[in-house]
This record gives sequence, structure tokens and C-alpha cells, in this order.
Amino acid sequence: MAHEQKSCGLCRIALEDVGVQISGDMLLDHVSMHLHCGQLTALIGQNGAGKTTLVKALLGQVKHTGEIKHLDSAGRALSSVRTGYVPQSLEFDREMPMTVEDFLAASLSRYPVFLGIRKETRAVIRDALESVSALLLMKKRLGALSGGELQRVLLALAVTPAPDLLILDEPVSGIDNNGLAMFLATVLALRKRHHMAILLVSHDLELVKRYADNVVLLSKSVLLQGPPDEVYTSDAFKRVFSDFEGGRA
Repeated sequence: MAHEQKSCGLCRIALEDVGVQISGDMLLDHVSMHLHCGQLTALIGQNGAGKTTLVKALLGQVKHTGEIKHLDSAGRALSSVRTGYVPQSLEFDREMPMTVEDFLAASLSRYPVFLGIRKETRAVIRDALESVSALLLMKKRLGALSGGELQRVLLALAVTPAPDLLILDEPVSGIDNNGLAMFLATVLALRKRHHMAILLVSHDLELVKRYADNVVLLSKSVLLQGPPDEVYTSDAFKRVFSDFEGGRA
């Protein structure tokens, strides 16, 4: 049974006793955690810890027990959580003659792109790309984008309209250092501008330590959650990442 957690004085996405069981296999077991508005929370754990399953639960892609709520600073439930999602990669035919503008128009409007892009849709696209410093990519062919450029386009889509919760699922894998720096700077600017809760799923423990406000260590259930320094010096972290000496684990 879900238990009530004491109000922390911050608006948040609250997971209370969330569990996922598929074909008799317990993938998540009584997961309780808070994703605070205006903060970046990193989700870490070894392969098989349940990170992907937790993301699917947040996106409504798998059935779960327990509750996922959007709460205000007094602990009162708000309307359903609006969630934006940036995947690790996007599978598509890179030879397609589709521009970034075409891709976003098809995603943001029900009006068929082959009939033309309406003026109001084009304005939304411009605003979306401008918000992630990617307006110059608007007319570029989607298949010609670098890894970092494509992730910024996916970020533009994820934050249009601005979500309550932004999920970044290994979003910087394969991006060079310049692309990484630009992507993360953009994410932090969006966090400040929209005061959204951000969940970053990452294997890059140094990146997490550098950018996260809070860290959740997962192994089907929450082993520990707190500031990076507190989690990284814990016995639980040392047991899970016994070979960690910096970098990826």
C-alpha cells in the first residue's frame, strides 16, 4: 500500500511504492522517490537495475502498482504529469529528404506535412528550436545532423510544450565534447527557465557527479538517494560500483 510522504516544501513528481512485475519477474519493487521541480535528478545503477523499466513506468508504457503524482509545495496533488522524453538515439532512414522543420511539423501538428507547413506551426517550430539554440538547423536535412545536433532537435521536441518532467535517457552517448557541453548547457538553461523536474539516466558517473543536484541509486528498489557526494561516498554505492575510479561504470 502506498504510504504518505511528508511534504518537503518543494513541488515535485512523487513516486510512491511503485512496482512493476512482468511474467512473474519483479523488475521494480516498492520504488519511492521525489523528482523536485527545478532540479536535475540522476538515476544510476548497474545493467538490470530497473532504470529502463522505471522510465517506461513514468511514460505510461508499462503497468505498475503504487502511484506517480504531481504535487505542489504543500503536498497537494495537481493535474496529471506532462512528460517530455529524449531517447538515447533516434532510428530513421538517414537518406530521407526530410528537414528538421518537416520532422518537427509532423510531430507537433496533425496537418499532413506534404500539404505544406502552416504559418502557426512554423512559428511554434522556430520557438522550439530557438529555445535550444538550434534555429540554424531548421532547414537542414535530418539525416545530415551530427549526434549533438540531433539530440538538440529531440530536446526541442521534448520541451514543446514545456513539460512538468523532462526525462533524458542516456542522451549524450556518442556525442563529442563540444556537443556534450552545448547540450548540457541548454538543458540547465531550460531547467532554470521553466522550473521543470529533470530525470537524467546515465552510466557516466563523472558527468552525473558534476551536473546532478540529486542522485538515485537503483537496484530494482531505491538503495539510496541524496546529493552526489553523499551517494558516491556511501557503502551502497561502493558495493554496486566496486570498480569505479572515475568515468563510466
